[in-house]
Amino acid sequence: MATALSVNVNKIAVLRNSRGGTEPDVVLAASTCLDAGAQGITVHPRPDARHIRAEDVYALSVLTRSRGVEFNLEGNPFAPPRAGYPGFAALCAETRPAQATLVPDSDAQITSDHGFDFAGDLGELRERIAELRALGCRVSLFVDAGCPDVERAAEVGAQRIELYTGPYAEAFAQGDAGATIALCAQTARRAQAVGLGVNAGHDLNDANLPQFLRGVPEVLEVSIGHALIGDALYRGLDATVKRYLDAIGRGG
Repeated sequence: MATALSVNVNKIAVLRNSRGGTEPDVVLAASTCLDAGAQGITVHPRPDARHIRAEDVYALSVLTRSRGVEFNLEGNPFAPPRAGYPGFAALCAETRPAQATLVPDSDAQITSDHGFDFAGDLGELRERIAELRALGCRVSLFVDAGCPDVERAAEVGAQRIELYTGPYAEAFAQGDAGATIALCAQTARRAQAVGLGVNAGHDLNDANLPQFLRGVPEVLEVSIGHALIGDALYRGLDATVKRYLDAIGRGG
């Protein structure tokens, strides 16, 4: 099965919020990505509403449901609700995304930069995953390549992992990604051996995607936002999505 492309449209909301108002339109941008062939839409609303807001999540859930494509909602399940942010579980309960990707980020992080630590008692994480699965969400956990306890993701009820690919992208840019690809592949195989599906995301782009997908077996989905939206400033959104789909095809 070909690797699916889920486009993260957070950066569209960053641009909109920098000026105020409604432009550029997050839903129209997502629809354009789907028209170009993307198989899903991803957003990562943060409690401080720095980009994607709760109302965007609601609108995108309607769009993706009407188009029959995957909606992937990312977030920290432990971040408390606050004004303008009802909490991750509440957003999932209201929108029922196909996939809930759990990320252990804090408010202070500019972007997600590490995966879950599966050492110690994971009872609270298991409870949050059970709540999401009861809503009909497939649950994926953000993990580091080389995670020593990746098998525990299955123990707590997750169905997939998402490999954090930031270190791979950095190594690729420096011209020597062999060791990081091997580590990603090893982690993927360990996860797959206990029945977990494997997704990947962070700093992937049309240049480094083919090598990554050739080296890491059976990646089900890549979630890409920052690089793709940046490239679209020069090439246009439709052309850029098609370019990324072509890169995925070259990695198959």
